[in-house]
Amino acid sequence: MFDRVRLICFDLDDTLWPCHPVIHAAEAECYAWLDRQAPRLTARYSQDQLREHRFTTGRHHPEIAHDLTEVRLRSLILLLEDQGYPAELAHRAIDVFREARNRVTPYDDVVDALASLRERFVLVSVTNGNSQVRHTPLHASFDLSLTAAEVGAAKPDPAIFHAASRRTGVPLDKFLHVGDDPVRDIQAGRELGVPTVWVNRGRQAWPQPLEPPDLEVADLAELVGILVS
Repeated sequence: MFDRVRLICFDLDDTLWPCHPVIHAAEAECYAWLDRQAPRLTARYSQDQLREHRFTTGRHHPEIAHDLTEVRLRSLILLLEDQGYPAELAHRAIDVFREARNRVTPYDDVVDALASLRERFVLVSVTNGNSQVRHTPLHASFDLSLTAAEVGAAKPDPAIFHAASRRTGVPLDKFLHVGDDPVRDIQAGRELGVPTVWVNRGRQAWPQPLEPPDLEVADLAELVGILVS
């Protein structure tokens, strides 16, 4: 099944590193910064209320919903200006958030596994999130890194996979996609005819009635054992 593979796409959040602790820490750091720089805002809105406003902003502006940073920025600008603060403060707050957002800790198996796979395959990261791979511990692990914000659409939309093919010159029929999300990763790849690997670190049951992945692994070390054996 994987004999034709020349390029492997990897999702990032919850595939290569745990996502929720990083987001939680980044939002807390950003809120603490806002508490110092814009106390009228934090006196009016809790961290949870800021989050809900951001979700509402994304729902009301589907044209930018794929760009999580833009949604966060637009939400903050509205709230800050309503409290009499300049929009420039929102841009600075986003810088604080993104710096913290990039402080990820890859799962123990990831760095060595990617190094082994890169000796044989082109490696591309594709994410709906707003981490910046070049500022993470995996900055040297990929030949190309793409985000939904860059390509203008979020997975399961196929745009990010087509962009990876154009940028690398590798046709989709030589792709393999690896991710943790049954819909955004596995179903998205399947609809393109791309073989898929589900990284099931939590030993979850596969959701029915979705067609299962081509391969399920507990971590990337197991994947290396299959592809590089």
